[in-house]
Amino acid sequence: MTDEIQVLQGIDTLLFARLLENAGKEEGRLIPYQTSLSFDPQRDSDSTATKSGNVATTSSLETNLEVEFVNNISKISDDLYTSLFKNKKVETWIVYRKRRNDEGKYYAIYMRGTVTEDSNDNDPDDNSTRDVTFTIDGTPKFGWLTLPEKAQAEVDYVFRGLETIDDSNKNGGGTEWQDTDTGAGSDDVSANESNQMPGNNKE
Repeated sequence: MTDEIQVLQGIDTLLFARLLENAGKEEGRLIPYQTSLSFDPQRDSDSTATKSGNVATTSSLETNLEVEFVNNISKISDDLYTSLFKNKKVETWIVYRKRRNDEGKYYAIYMRGTVTEDSNDNDPDDNSTRDVTFTIDGTPKFGWLTLPEKAQAEVDYVFRGLETIDDSNKNGGGTEWQDTDTGAGSDDVSANESNQMPGNNKE
């Protein structure tokens, strides 16, 4: 039987970024409200005619990275301007949130470069948008990464219960549904469990 090939969707491919100089003090951040992401590595080729036939030659790898997003007030969107106007290096990660390995880590492409163009459109009847182009240094690196807790929450929020959220109770007393929960649940529960339901406190 042939293994099913999974199709990757553009909506599940996201760009994170960070100024390289901030690597020691902050996490990579998701660029909010992305509408388009283009990863374009290319290598020009040429050929030289010889008496024995054509000999192909190739140039060094060039990579362009482009992201479009709805303009917003966030640190990372301001940092992209900093990269452009002050010629600051940026780290970027393309994260595929529907491709994970056995350890639960996400497939990603890591790059370093500089913002070389940032086009801002402001039509009167639409949201302000930005189209940012990066010129990438060297060769992109491929690997697997763990999303920090804050980044995970930005990408895909998790189930929460009704209780107050704090450092010791990050899910509000809730437990996320598992595949093994199919068919689970009954009204045959203990009195103590029943008393935990809202409105059942007799005190």
